[in-house]
Amino acid sequence: MTQPSAGDELKACCAAAYSSDVVALLLGDSYHPGGTALTRRLADGLALTPARRVLDVASGRGTTALLLAGIHGVEVDGVDYSAANTALAQGAAQAAGLADRARFTTGDAEQLPYPGGVFDAVVCECALCTFPDKARAAAEFARVLKPGGRLGITDVTVDAEHLPPELTGLGARIACIADARPLDEYDEILAATGLRTLRTERHDPALLRMVDQIEARLNLLRMTAPAKLTDVGVDLDAAPAVLEAARTAVADGVLGYALLIAERTPKTAERRTTGA
Repeated sequence: MTQPSAGDELKACCAAAYSSDVVALLLGDSYHPGGTALTRRLADGLALTPARRVLDVASGRGTTALLLAGIHGVEVDGVDYSAANTALAQGAAQAAGLADRARFTTGDAEQLPYPGGVFDAVVCECALCTFPDKARAAAEFARVLKPGGRLGITDVTVDAEHLPPELTGLGARIACIADARPLDEYDEILAATGLRTLRTERHDPALLRMVDQIEARLNLLRMTAPAKLTDVGVDLDAAPAVLEAARTAVADGVLGYALLIAERTPKTAERRTTGA
């Protein structure tokens, strides 16, 4: 039997964490800094119109996909590594009356289960930083986009050389910090696949607000359901130091959050056609 790779094990670990009800309580409905307000801003940069087809990579419980389907009238496919999240997202689509415009599939961002050139836009919120092979995931984004299609990303940015030790372990990686990259490195990763960056924005205050929200929710759960926190591996003793380290890192410019809009260039389509 083929043994799972370290990358596969990390993906499974992240998927298990993000499908946990406790993690959902800590992070909130959107699972990312900026919430639905930042998702709306991201959508504005994608020039979405009704009948467009959009892919939401690492779609979680469907918040972003359902917002896009509901507000912009687009057809959305969501793909997530967690089968539990896929089921929850599909149920949410049915409950919202959007099952005809939002579908969810269990799959791997580094091997997207879709043919090439079928999507007008791809979105990926606070997830590229967790993918073990970011270059491969970016190549998959480019592959499934139509020529001229747009990619919208919101993600954690980090100056890894100055990241404090509290933010470098497995828990920090699952929390979208330990393997995040500087904004210009994300740009380089995308450019290598033929995705041309059109716009970037800094949204560091959104990350600070999420840290504050996590601390408040953590304190509430500490009082009301401490066993749930330990069941998912939350170290209650270490948590205050980790949160304070995150605040300091944001203040020092080591840690941040950014929005990026890119476009699949015609040259990308040419390379795919010729096999060059």
